[in-house]
Amino acid sequence: MLKITGPGSITTCDGVTRRDFLQLGTLGALGFSLADLALATPTAAKSAAKEKACILIFNLGAPSQLDCWDPKPDAPREVRGPFKPISTKGDFQITEIFPKHAAIADKFSIVRSVHHTAAAVHDTGHQMMQTGRLFTGGINTPHAGCVYEFLKGRANELPAHVILPEPMGPTGGNMPHGQDAGFLGKSRDPFVLNADPSKPDFRVPDLLPPAEIGEARLDRRRKLREVIEGTMKNFEASPDAQLMSSNFEAAYRLMTSPLAREAFDLSKEPTAVRERYGMNRFGQCCLLARRLVERGVRFITLNTFITVFNEITWDIHGSKPFTSIAGMKDIVAPMYDQGYSALIEDLHQRGMLDTTMVACLAEFGRTPKVNPTGGRDHWPQCWSVYFAGGGGERRTRHRQERRDWRLSHRAPRRAEGNRRDNLPRPRPRPPRPPPRPARPPVPARGLRHEADHGAVLNLVAADGRRRADHDRLPRHQDPRAVFCQPRGAAARRCARAA
Repeated sequence: MLKITGPGSITTCDGVTRRDFLQLGTLGALGFSLADLALATPTAAKSAAKEKACILIFNLGAPSQLDCWDPKPDAPREVRGPFKPISTKGDFQITEIFPKHAAIADKFSIVRSVHHTAAAVHDTGHQMMQTGRLFTGGINTPHAGCVYEFLKGRANELPAHVILPEPMGPTGGNMPHGQDAGFLGKSRDPFVLNADPSKPDFRVPDLLPPAEIGEARLDRRRKLREVIEGTMKNFEASPDAQLMSSNFEAAYRLMTSPLAREAFDLSKEPTAVRERYGMNRFGQCCLLARRLVERGVRFITLNTFITVFNEITWDIHGSKPFTSIAGMKDIVAPMYDQGYSALIEDLHQRGMLDTTMVACLAEFGRTPKVNPTGGRDHWPQCWSVYFAGGGGERRTRHRQERRDWRLSHRAPRRAEGNRRDNLPRPRPRPPRPPPRPARPPVPARGLRHEADHGAVLNLVAADGRRRADHDRLPRHQDPRAVFCQPRGAAARRCARAA
């Protein structure tokens, strides 16, 4: 029985102390048990499942759009890659390494025109895609899930935003990845699993006290903390103390919550369901994401990988310590194809897909041409992302598929485009200005008489070039033509003529 302790002991006329009355077990006197109380609250698990939720799958490392979602079979060999396109249920093509995606393609939409103008490094892409801002001037913009928690709050004792399985690790830069609350404060930071749900001994570290501390001892520690805080009223008035108190209460409520323990307990799922998702880290994280959404978690960020170093990821540069295109086909694609397709089908069968958006994002795309090591490098000019569920209208393509690979890998210059194929329109040329009126030639230096000026104009018009007639006639002998003394070849011709 969990007790709420406090100083003093006042006995009522019935012989029941105030401390005894505040014991949670006395709710039975009012006709309620803890289970009844949970069912009576409007934020119970069943009602919470009807609220809008989002599962953000971030493909850390950036998959190649040409080898995954936007094949170009008519492009040259060094552009189209080694994989063949296949038809899908959604009436568009993807590559052959995702056959299970093709079977559920009527449930997701591909956007093939994403681009940004920041540097082609992983950190900047993480920030742009998860926060909408670039980390500049020391301003750390919060993650979209943290903003959603700030606006909507929690649905129950479970956290509103959870990161699975771990936050992003090193990816070659020294900037934040955009997976915290930023300027919203530490109290809005997401709950991080920090565990691999595919391990046989999987446990959530933050939901369990240390092994040497039992539940009774943990309860006594909480009571001791309340007694000590009773003598620290001045300190409790400070903002730091209030933040510590709210964080402690949230952590304690999470640790002692049967709903939280049940939500993270994958052993309650049938073995066939777990194998359907795949007995790997990504597949079990997808299954855990479905269980958390089902029990009221509003936003889940699922990192497919933690780092791009010494691990087979989407980062297919082709040389070590990175992955090659063949490694992506044999290891990454089958794992991802199985886990994602199982998640979408499971949400659809449970009637949760209309209220749950599943967004698959990446930090950038891959270069159109294969590099000499058999991989593709960073390319933020154009890449593909896709979305499923959320109650929105499913569309085959956000932008019309373009068979010309040169156009498909050029960032659109304008937001609006042609209505027929939605290609970027060329900018209209401004009208040419009217021709300027011809200027009269500038009189030569030394011009002394108006008669000489008129003679020069007549000679220029008759010759068709801006060349004086003194190049052919010995005008240097004329005392009036001192303004056009010949030089160089003209002087030699005039000397011979004289």
